[in-house]
Amino acid sequence: MEFLSNYGLFLAKSITIVAAILFVVIGIIAASSRGKKEQDGQIEVTLVNDSYDEHEQAIKAVVLNDEQLKQAAKDLKKKQKDDKKKNKSGDNEDNKKRIYVLDFDGDVKASAVESLREEITAVLTMATPDDEVVLRLESPGGMVHTYGLAASQLTRITQKEIPLTIVVDAVAASGGYMMACIGTKILAAPFAIIGSIGVVAQLPNFHRLLKKNDVDFEMFTAGEYKRTVTMFGENTEKGKTKFVEELEDTHELFKSFVTEHRPQVNIAEVATGEIWYGKRALENNLIDDIQTSDEYLMSRREDSNIYSVSFEAKKTLQEKLGLAASYATDGVIDKLIQRFSSNRQY
Repeated sequence: MEFLSNYGLFLAKSITIVAAILFVVIGIIAASSRGKKEQDGQIEVTLVNDSYDEHEQAIKAVVLNDEQLKQAAKDLKKKQKDDKKKNKSGDNEDNKKRIYVLDFDGDVKASAVESLREEITAVLTMATPDDEVVLRLESPGGMVHTYGLAASQLTRITQKEIPLTIVVDAVAASGGYMMACIGTKILAAPFAIIGSIGVVAQLPNFHRLLKKNDVDFEMFTAGEYKRTVTMFGENTEKGKTKFVEELEDTHELFKSFVTEHRPQVNIAEVATGEIWYGKRALENNLIDDIQTSDEYLMSRREDSNIYSVSFEAKKTLQEKLGLAASYATDGVIDKLIQRFSSNRQY
C-alpha cells in the first residue's frame, strides 16, 4: 500500500510538471509570435572546408607519430603564414572560387521543392558565373507538375549563366532525371539509377464490386473529357483511349524537354521508360562522368571555398508543442523506470 501511495503521489507530481511545462511553452510561443509575422524558416550556411580540415586533423592525431605531428604543425603554420601574405596582397581566400552545395531528396510529391526554391533564391543573391552550384540529387520521380516546378527552379541558376553540376549518388529517375538534365554537367556513382524517361499512371477500379453489391456510383461532369477514367464508375473504351493519349502527350513533352537540355542524347533509344546504372548511363550520354559527390567535392577542396546551403523550415506551433510534450513524457517515463527499479527486491 505504501508503494501504491508513493507511486500515486509521484504520478500526480509528474502530471503537474508536464502541464506546467506545456503551459510555459505555450506562453513563450504566444508571446514571441504576438504582433509580428513569423518567418517560414531560415537559411543555414556552413563552410564545408572546415569539416574536411577537422577530419584531417583528427586522423593525423592518431596516425602520425610525434615527429610527424611536429612537422605537420610546422607545415600548417607555414600555410597560415602564406595565407596571411595573400590576404595583404589581395590574393586571399575570398578570391577562391565559391561552390554552393544544395541537397534535394525527392519524394512522389517533390515536397523538397519548397526548401529548394528558398535555397536557390539565397544563393542567387551572391553567386556569379565565376562560381558553381552543386546539387546532390536523389529522387525516383513522381508527379509531373511538381517535378516540372523543381526543374524550373534549377533553370533559374543556368539562366544566370552560373555552372550547375548535378551529382547523383543513388537514383535520379523519371522526374528526378528531368531535374538532372538541367545541369551543365551530370555526374553519377557507378551503380546510380539513371533515366526512366517515361510516364506511368495506374489506379484501381471498384465498379464491379459496387455493382455486385447493388451500389450505384454517380458522377456529374461538364466537358467531354473532364473525367476520362475513374476508380468507382465504369470506364469506357473512349475514356481509356483519351487517358492514354494524355499520357503519350506528357511523354512527348518529357522527351522534348530532355532533348532541349541534353541534345547529345539519342532520345529515341533512351526514352523507353528503362533505367540505366551509372556506367551504362554514361555510354548513352545521359550523364557526363562517373563520380560520387564525395569524390567531386573533395577534389575541389584546395581550389574552392565550398559552402553547404540549406533551408531550415520553422516548426509549427503544433510541432513545437508535440516536441515539448515528447521531451516531458520521456522525462516522466525515465523517472518511472527509476522508481520501479528502486522498489525491486532481489
